[in-house]
Formats: sequence, structure tokens, C-alpha cells
Amino acid sequence: MKITKIELYDVALPYSGGTYLLSGGREYQSFDAAIVCVTTDTGIQGWGESTPFGSTYIAAHARGAHAGIHEIAPHLLGRDPRQVDRINDVMDDALVGHNHAKTALDVACWDIFGKSVDMPVCELLGGATGFRMPTISSIYAGDPEDMRTRVAAHRAKGYMGHSVKIGALDSEGGPALDAERITAALADRKTGEYFIVDANGGLIPETVLRMLRLLPDGLDFVLEAPCASWRETLSLRQRCPVPIIIDELAQQDQDITQIVSQDIADGIGLKISKAGGLTRGRRHRDICRSAGLTVSVQDTVGSDIAFAGIAHLGATVPERYLRCILDCRDMVTLETAHFNAPVVDGGVLVPNAPGLGIEVNRDAIGTPTQIWS
Repeated sequence: MKITKIELYDVALPYSGGTYLLSGGREYQSFDAAIVCVTTDTGIQGWGESTPFGSTYIAAHARGAHAGIHEIAPHLLGRDPRQVDRINDVMDDALVGHNHAKTALDVACWDIFGKSVDMPVCELLGGATGFRMPTISSIYAGDPEDMRTRVAAHRAKGYMGHSVKIGALDSEGGPALDAERITAALADRKTGEYFIVDANGGLIPETVLRMLRLLPDGLDFVLEAPCASWRETLSLRQRCPVPIIIDELAQQDQDITQIVSQDIADGIGLKISKAGGLTRGRRHRDICRSAGLTVSVQDTVGSDIAFAGIAHLGATVPERYLRCILDCRDMVTLETAHFNAPVVDGGVLVPNAPGLGIEVNRDAIGTPTQIWS
């Protein structure tokens, strides 16, 4: 089996909540998805998506994903897409770094692999555990009572996890406002719910410690990506009374091993596009499991195609290590594909269909902006 054609689609994904507010005054109204379709000489096609979270999240942005795919795609023609590790070697030789650009191509190859052997991708990644994966909401930073209301709305939809964004500058209310946000978001916490308080690297150790001292006793949450650098995070780790989760800093394999060797955190937010796809995501999963780190399988943002990748990788993480998966379908208004994985009884199961198990809506994604053959 050989790759004979690669198509690249540029698709705008409007944010379903209007304006997404992140720490440091960052705002997003829409996200630029890079969607690829990889075709083989057998006629099997695979789909993948990479949707960076704007240009100010990590060192990756939407136009960068498209540019990276332009660099890589010609080198994949004639290659066997089922040899996923060799595909990643070729991509690394063609372009150093830029994991977000490699993600869509890697996921598309896994989709082809699954279809070629009539098996779901999760089975090729190690096998589905069979338990319903709890989904997590994404609650952008705002007025504390409004955040409480949005948590309640997602709770009513069956979400068992909630990612609560914080990171107010002192001029915006600082640690006091963030403490109010956390208190309000957790005010109606139900048994079994999991709360991530996520600063997206927007705080420094001093502001985190001030904020934690303002919180009432007994709030059950983990602190995700409090600081932007390894030094700040390690400094905070030595003084922080709540579990720390690494997100933006955990991109390469060596980042995960650094977390383990220096005991910097208790878990990671495994975002597939940040990791570089399912091949590298599988390695991150295994390193975390061997070290006793928890995992939340997510992506920066994305549509139904991205969610399929999230769900298949999440389905392979044992229940004791998996905290939640991100249902990014809820974050955007455009349905790029049908993926039969509804939230039922507080969780999601992947469908028993070959590959990713998606039916792409070609009318929604339009025509390719570039074709390699």
C-alpha cells in the first residue's frame, strides 16, 4: 500500500460560545483547522485534523500548520501509511519540530491503517478498555457567577469534568478574582466530578501562591499549567499544596521524561496536536502509565475529526489513569464529520467501526486548497 495523493483543506471553525477568553487577555472567536485527506493506491482514504489554538497558545499557529504540511506532504508520497513510525521518521527528516503540522498527517495514516485491517484505531493503539470515558468542558475565564452557570449547563449535558480557566492580571483583579472564579465554579460540585483549574501558563509562582491562600478549605481540584516555564513550575511544585498537571510544556517525548525524572507534576494534559499525533501520543500515554501519572486526553481545539482521534486514544488509557477526554465538538459550530459517539450516562464509547469511524461532511469542509499527487 502506498500514498498516492494528499489533499489539504483550510476550514474555519467558529467558537460556539462567541468569544473565548484566556489568561493574559487572549481572545479567540474562530479557529483555523488544517484538515487532510490521504489517499492510497488501494483507494482507501484517511482523514486527520490539526486545529491550533490561535497564535498565542504555544509556539504553533494555524498558518504554521498549513505551511508545515506544505513542507512535509511531498515526502510522504509513495510511502506505506501503515508504517506509522516510519511515516513519523520521514516527517521529522522533512521538518524539525512543528508537531502541530505533523498531527493531521499522522492521524490520517492511522485512519487508513484501521480501515485496511477492518479494525477501529483504538484496537491498533492497544485496545479499548470498554469503560465510558468522562468528558470535560472548557469554561473560559469570566465573571465568577457566569462561570458557575456555564459549569452547570455542561453538567446538565452529562459532563463529569470541567476545565476552569483562570489567569487574571493584577489590573484585572489578580489572585482575588481567580480565587472567586474557582470558588464559584466548584460551588455546586457533584460526587464524581473532576475539576481542572487551568492557567494556560499565565501565572507566576507568586500569584499562584497568593491565589491558593485566598481559597476556602476543602476545594477538590488540580492545577494545570500554572506557569510558562519549567523553572517557575518546579519552584511552585516545591511549595504547592494541590496536584499539578503539565500541559503546554509537555510537547516532546523528552518533556514527559523530564516531568518524571524531576517529579515536576502528577499528570499531563495529553493534547494530540501538541504531541504530534497518535503515534507520539501513544508514547506519551505509555510513559505516563509507567510513572503513575494521570492523563487527560484532549486537543487544543478542533471539530469532529479531531474528537475522533481524542476518543480513540482515550479509549486505550486504563480507568485509574484517565481523568477525562475533551469533547471539542462542543467548542465549535461546524460539524465536519459524523462520529457516532454521544455522551451517555456521563461518558463516551468509541464506535466499533474501521479506522476513526467517521463520515466526513465534504460540503462542510469545501474544496482542497492544495493537492499533492
